[in-house]
Parts: sequence; C-alpha cells; structure tokens
Amino acid sequence: MAKVYVGLGTNLGDKEQNLKVAVQKIEEQIGKVVSLSAFYITAPWGFTSENSFLNAAACVETELSPLDVLQKTQSIERELGRTKKSVNGAYSDRLIDIDLLLYEDLILSAVAPSGAELNLPHPLMAERDFVMKPLAEIAPELVHPVLGKTMRELISSFSPQ
Repeated sequence: MAKVYVGLGTNLGDKEQNLKVAVQKIEEQIGKVVSLSAFYITAPWGFTSENSFLNAAACVETELSPLDVLQKTQSIERELGRTKKSVNGAYSDRLIDIDLLLYEDLILSAVAPSGAELNLPHPLMAERDFVMKPLAEIAPELVHPVLGKTMRELISSFSPQ
C-alpha cells in the first residue's frame, strides 16, 4: 500500500458538502482515507473571485499507481461537476479540485493516457499556504522529497496572515 497525499478545494455551491462527497468518492475509488485535515477557508490564489475557497488535505492508502490515482481524481472531479481544468496558470472558480501532492517519496514527471501531466511532488505545493496548512496539520513530520524539509518546516516559512 502506498500513501498518497491529496489537496482538495472548492469555491462554488455547498462547499462543505463538495469536500465531503469528494472524500467519500476518493475512499470508494482510490483507497482508505487514513487522515483528513480540518476544512480551511482561504482566499482565491492566482485569480480574483468573490468566492472564498474551502480547502483540505487527505492521506489515502492505495494500491493504485500514481497515474491511476490521477485518472481517478480527474474522473471524480468530472463526476462532481467540474467541467474544465486550469490551463497555463489561468485559474477560475470550481466546484471541486483534487490535486495529487505527494505519492510516498516519489519524484515523477509523467503523462497519463488522457494527456494530463503528473508531476510529483506537486510543483507549487510549497508556495501555497492553502495546501501547506492542511497538509502540515495531518503530516507535520512528512519530508518533502525534493526540498528535504518537513511540512512543519515548510509552513513555518509562510508569513502570518
């Protein structure tokens, strides 16, 4: 069994329900959710919106490969109503976003059969407090495989808000 860490976000509709359903679908289709952070209210990142986000992180034990996990998360996003992905840094409001953050200590760059790119660890995770706060809550001693720092150490570099 591999441990996969995912980031979850939503800023449309019933946000709390969106996250709960996404976690349920992850458990049904990917593997056992062994830890789930609190839900964090955050400002949009990378674009302007009147809608705040609700974010969380989860650790999932899975037998699936990284690319299979990616395909499952994208399928769950579509199932929950997400119609388009962010492309080239152009972000927008979304019903659900599920990002693969870490898969064990794997460092990987690959393309799924669907054409979706998978980069592990997630290349922007350490820059995003809405990812790092929930992740540091559930895995403070987890070491980032590229940066060599724990999630607790990485979160301490953010300025207080």
